[in-house]
Amino acid sequence: MDDLRWHVTVDRTRCVGSGQCAGIAPGAFRLDERRRSHPVGESTAPSEAVLGAAECCPVEAVTIRVLGTGEAVFPPEE
Repeated sequence: MDDLRWHVTVDRTRCVGSGQCAGIAPGAFRLDERRRSHPVGESTAPSEAVLGAAECCPVEAVTIRVLGTGEAVFPPEE
């Protein structure tokens, strides 16, 4: 399970630039000159900070899936 990776995306059309994601998980998110968020890398190790950043996004612009399988991490599929 040590090789498990997450694929994190940000819907930049929904992003309002609150910066909460970058504040909670600064190693995983950055804001551009227009204050739109984007992931720092194409994949990341699972972490509570990245999950917390996704959960705190006020417009639910952050999506996390298991790299390789596409299984939803956040938002959870219902």
